[in-house]
Amino acid sequence: MNILLTGSDGFIGRHLHNFLKTNHKVICIDKETGNDLLSCDLKHSVDLVIHLAGLSGVRDSLGRPEEYWVQNVIAGQRLFDFFKDTRILYASSSTAHEPWKNPYAMSKYSLERIAPANSMGMRFTTVYGPNARETMLIPRILRNDVPYINTNHSRDFIHVDDLVRAIDTLMKSNLRGVTDIGSGTTNNLVELIEYFGIDCERVVGEQTERLDNLADNTLLNKIGWSPKINLYDYIKENRNDNWRIFKR
Repeated sequence: MNILLTGSDGFIGRHLHNFLKTNHKVICIDKETGNDLLSCDLKHSVDLVIHLAGLSGVRDSLGRPEEYWVQNVIAGQRLFDFFKDTRILYASSSTAHEPWKNPYAMSKYSLERIAPANSMGMRFTTVYGPNARETMLIPRILRNDVPYINTNHSRDFIHVDDLVRAIDTLMKSNLRGVTDIGSGTTNNLVELIEYFGIDCERVVGEQTERLDNLADNTLLNKIGWSPKINLYDYIKENRNDNWRIFKR
């Protein structure tokens, strides 16, 4: 299969590309390598588009709403228009369940609204694993560097390998619309750090973020996918390991 993969140089994109390239021809587009979706050449003959490019992060979006709109919605619209007759899997976010909370959530919700009929939106929860951003909570837990925790937040963490398998499962299906992709298990953040003996400042999280992002995996379960990697087991196996695993 010929696959166009945007965001191929990002955290999830790198893992997915490594998985796909064994059995497929993958054409990579990423802003970091000089291919900006707003202006790059899209004239490729492909069987499938997997769109992972865009800006992520709730807090960063609060100070850069216009940039998030351009990179997540305008760039996405260009891709959707060009490949309107091609099947598309695209990255949304669990934040899209409550789009009014922040510019990032609104940009992902808006992307879903303009997606073509032959597409599938993937609402990722909180993704962790090798090469994740070192400022994310799980990398911080692994190296005992958690400055604070939000006492009123719970999170559904999914390992990037499970996420890649979920995308592969959707590739082989004809499903359309939108689906959550997460572990299907919620983790209270206070309980998580206490379990691993981490002492840090405790604050009440901002209302600009969801209190919980638990995924409903019903659709994916019906087509044979379920997560395999347990968060607590992963932390136990990797904690205090050389944090080079978080470096690109």
